[in-house]
Amino acid sequence: MRSGDTRGLIPVLATPFAANGDLDADGLRRLVEFQQWCGVDGVAVFGFASEGFTLTAGERDTILRVTDKELAPDAPLVAGVNATATRPAVEQALACADAGASALMVIPPYQVKPSAAQIVDFYGSVAAESGLPVMVQDAPGSTGVTMPVDLITELSTLDGVTAVKIEPQPTVPKIGAVVDATDPDFLVLGGQNALFALDEYERGAVGTMPACEFADALAAVLRDADRAGFDRLLPLIRFGLQPGLAWSVHKHVLVRRGVLDSPAVRSPARDADPGTLAALDRILADLRLPAWTPGQAAPDRTLPQ
Repeated sequence: MRSGDTRGLIPVLATPFAANGDLDADGLRRLVEFQQWCGVDGVAVFGFASEGFTLTAGERDTILRVTDKELAPDAPLVAGVNATATRPAVEQALACADAGASALMVIPPYQVKPSAAQIVDFYGSVAAESGLPVMVQDAPGSTGVTMPVDLITELSTLDGVTAVKIEPQPTVPKIGAVVDATDPDFLVLGGQNALFALDEYERGAVGTMPACEFADALAAVLRDADRAGFDRLLPLIRFGLQPGLAWSVHKHVLVRRGVLDSPAVRSPARDADPGTLAALDRILADLRLPAWTPGQAAPDRTLPQ
């Protein structure tokens, strides 16, 4: 039985595309294998780092089914729901459940900004009708919808709403406030590419959901609460937060590490320019993340000194 428990390191998978823009299912299989080689606790699809806004319903179904088949059978598989009203969100959620998801990460309605009562009704409906654990995604930078601590606290009392991913800066004090205001079994996670992951953990977070290209290094950092190792990762973490370029950055790193064949992104995302890639290569040269090949034995998960 696949777990719906979203504690730990749960990277958001990039969506591999071939050079012509088609979905690359073989690349996705390698990406899932790579994540497990990295030592992650689970994976997520259709998050903001996944270019989910470019995917058809059929592609979403394929991605989930491929990921479900390749991922360890007990690891959580979190699927993002990004519809902007209750009925289409429930439809997406049911499709995710049918294709193998074991938990949902759900953004609030955003096209028309909802009231607090409408947000409560929305999450209650998605949780009740999907039958899967629901993680609230608090990401006003992308949705424009602000969810204060008292609203998240109310959402935490709904049947089936089991977690929240806190992304508005500053994340650390809000995570601490939500942890203090909610029951211990309500899971609080960080996002923002793990930019403040160690500080978030100190304030009570039980997981983080970054992009997926440096999961092996981050797993070692989190295991040992290694601040020096985290500091070495920060240039890459920061580089992968650039609006409009983040998707390209994630994929270029995955290509350089041997995981993907192509760094292709779909419009309106855009490829990184040569100067940006030169700066990325300087960061990677300093960090020395190991290359990867399918079937490779799990590494000693420590950063080079």
